[in-house]
Amino acid sequence: MSTYLYLILTLGSLSIPLFYSIVEKKFHFIQYFKVAFVSILVVAIPFLIWDGLFTKYGVWGFNSDYHLSIEIFKMPIEEWLFFFCIPYACLFTHEVLKYLFPEFKLSKSVTIIVSVLLILSTGMLLLFNFGKLYTTINFIFFLVLIMYGLKHHLKTLQEYLPSFLVILIPFLIVNGILTGSFIEQPVVWYNNTENLGFRIFTIPFEDVFYAFNLLFSVQLVFNYLKNKKVERK
Repeated sequence: MSTYLYLILTLGSLSIPLFYSIVEKKFHFIQYFKVAFVSILVVAIPFLIWDGLFTKYGVWGFNSDYHLSIEIFKMPIEEWLFFFCIPYACLFTHEVLKYLFPEFKLSKSVTIIVSVLLILSTGMLLLFNFGKLYTTINFIFFLVLIMYGLKHHLKTLQEYLPSFLVILIPFLIVNGILTGSFIEQPVVWYNNTENLGFRIFTIPFEDVFYAFNLLFSVQLVFNYLKNKKVERK
């Protein structure tokens, strides 16, 4: 059973959002499935390259007791699926929240204040920990992304920041298990010399930023392609 743990977590995260995408007729998210898939694929490619390089250089790795024996570039097949299943589940969650609770967003002023505080605090952490691979690349990506969002996609940030807090709840549960909570050994291990060494339960602090980088990037591409689709109608 333990061999299938990573697979169960990954496919389990996808199952409910995919099911409701199909059966829910009013919101009917399945109409955007192609747009969602292309958005996820576009973002998954650079993240998988990043993942592969970090695996190669020992920034993180995978416990073979908890995944299938199928590997591509030393990464288990479940890791490849992760970059499609998790973003789809989170994209669906955000779009549902927007649909059901259109006022569930921050004001422009609060969004700017929160973003500036994030930029300053992340910049300070980066300055004092520059050279640690996971911290450095992750935080640089985050700073570029949040500044780009502030300048060009403020409305999207207004909507996405509170949604991300909701998304963090299942994220902390799934990622907690992957990093060793509730099980004897972690599914994914991290080299602490390449990160801050600070953990939320068993989750490296940088993982929260990594999640935002991945998921907000997908959201930006999805919004662009979705708007293009609407314009063509």
